Amino acid sequence: MFPGQGDFGLTALLRTLPRTRSLATAVNEVFEEADAVAPEFDVPPIGPRLAGSSPLSVGELAADPPGTVQLALFGVSLAIHRALEADGCRAQRLLAVSFGEIPALTAAGCCSTADGARLACRLGQLLTGHGGGMTLLGTGSSTAARLLAAAGPDARTVVVACVNHSGETVVSGPLDGLSVVEHSATARGIPARRLRLPFMSHHPALTREADAFADFARRLRPTPPRRPVYSVVSGRFHRADSDLPRALSTCLTRPFDLPAALCAGLMDASLIVEAGTGSTLTNSVRRIDPRQVALAPIADGRWPAGPPARLASPRPGPSPVAPDTGASHHSPTATTVRRHT
Repeated sequence: MFPGQGDFGLTALLRTLPRTRSLATAVNEVFEEADAVAPEFDVPPIGPRLAGSSPLSVGELAADPPGTVQLALFGVSLAIHRALEADGCRAQRLLAVSFGEIPALTAAGCCSTADGARLACRLGQLLTGHGGGMTLLGTGSSTAARLLAAAGPDARTVVVACVNHSGETVVSGPLDGLSVVEHSATARGIPARRLRLPFMSHHPALTREADAFADFARRLRPTPPRRPVYSVVSGRFHRADSDLPRALSTCLTRPFDLPAALCAGLMDASLIVEAGTGSTLTNSVRRIDPRQVALAPIADGRWPAGPPARLASPRPGPSPVAPDTGASHHSPTATTVRRHT
């Protein structure tokens, strides 16, 4: 799974790099290509800073020009995916969550690493220029929708953006509207936490930015994927005739429902692996279907060594994931692996 932007950190990655040769190699290779285009967006290179002697944080990256954090997330996600495959954990399908569309499509051969980096940087610029924010509510989507309706006219610009699972929903909108919603949620005993993102996403007000991003992506001429890629936002696998620039741009304006996506895209997966530095996506998978084997190798500190069959015993038969109508998820990108026996 390739996650979105809501669960990106560097501490666990920097701890894993010195003891995982394949990951260190992949990070060096990916950022050698990705950093080459960074000057086009006035973004400083990422690779040398990951290899530096002093620890690097996402907060430090966020102080740099817009697009810096997105370039880092893109490169790290793609490098984790490459390293997993180099160590025998080859994905049969890729699941793309929001921003995760960019590294997922790059991994599927739709564009070069350089063009994937260009997409990441440009998206960061477009989103950061709009403002707003996103808040994680500790409740399902139905309750979240009722909360928005009850919050009054001051919250009318806030929308449900992502359903993670039956106990988590992410809402998106202008900062003043989010503050009203957060106050209303707290008064009702519903946990509310503002995500560390200086912009909103999955919001209909981003139509202009979405169109600009689609135009930019179209100039890069992405090609059809060489392996299956399931888009959580589009709710389907990308096909040979898919309009990929438009699909990428809809991630700015359309919400998504992770439980429904898992039901459609990963029902028969025997192992799901998160190609990110966090575990929010993996934890959602575990919450949605406790029988599903899911791994966040960076956050869990458990790097797969060898074919997937060595990681866990097969499940006792298929277990369809029932769609959960009460949650939302703004993070994860994941690589799904079918175990070979």
